[in-house]
Amino acid sequence: MSAHLDRLIDLALDEDLGASGDVTTAALVPAGARGRAELWAKESMVLAGMEAFRRVFEKVDPSVSVRPLRVDGDAVGPREKVAELEGPLASLLIGERTALNIVQRTSGIATLARQAAEKVKGTKTQVLDTRKTPPGMRGLAKLAVRAGGATNHRFGLFDGVLIKDNHLAAVGGSVKTALERARARAPRLVKIELEVTTLEQLREALVHGADVVMLDNMDDAQVAEAVKLAAGRVPLEVSGGVTLERLPKLAALGVDFVSMGALTHSARAMDLSLEILLSA
Repeated sequence: MSAHLDRLIDLALDEDLGASGDVTTAALVPAGARGRAELWAKESMVLAGMEAFRRVFEKVDPSVSVRPLRVDGDAVGPREKVAELEGPLASLLIGERTALNIVQRTSGIATLARQAAEKVKGTKTQVLDTRKTPPGMRGLAKLAVRAGGATNHRFGLFDGVLIKDNHLAAVGGSVKTALERARARAPRLVKIELEVTTLEQLREALVHGADVVMLDNMDDAQVAEAVKLAAGRVPLEVSGGVTLERLPKLAALGVDFVSMGALTHSARAMDLSLEILLSA
């Protein structure tokens, strides 16, 4: 995670600073000037991304001190101070936008994840994220999901077999062929999940040994029938058409997992601001 984070921050700073650096700060701020800054939440949210926030300023200038007052997973309210910074004034200004871009987005993900997790609290159902993450930010996005209280699905293509509709198309549409090939060729300890769109495909998946079955874009009546059909033989995951409002109903139907791409692709950025203060 640390290597990926550093690459992301380097790219973000590079696109912000370009070849000429921060020309505004260079023109206005005297060499050697020092300052303080405070990170404030301007609305209610679940905080996430504080380590990345700190790391941005460390990359800009190791002499910048970042003191978090709250940690990832904390619920914070409007006009609540969450961190204090001190160091060269130019460095604070240079890192401001990149650091805010990250913590605002990750806090948005954590906030939505918390809302989703609360909808199924007290049931066996777990809310999962997906691979629908901002490019380069998957590690941060999945950390934010956990900070919010939801659960991570597979990280990438390398750590789980998930046979989707296009994979089925690639083997002629046969559930049996897809599962047999996966069982024969995938690492022995890796679970094999199959996405189905019909109850007939679910029946085939049960016969041919899927470890987990994803019910894709099924309505509540179909999900209820699928739960009866599976009868606890395999975990069931619902995906597609999932909203916060629908989560309690899906949990009541008895599914094991509900995956929500919206957790990471549609969470809005939270409103935080960095307020610069001149040192005495």
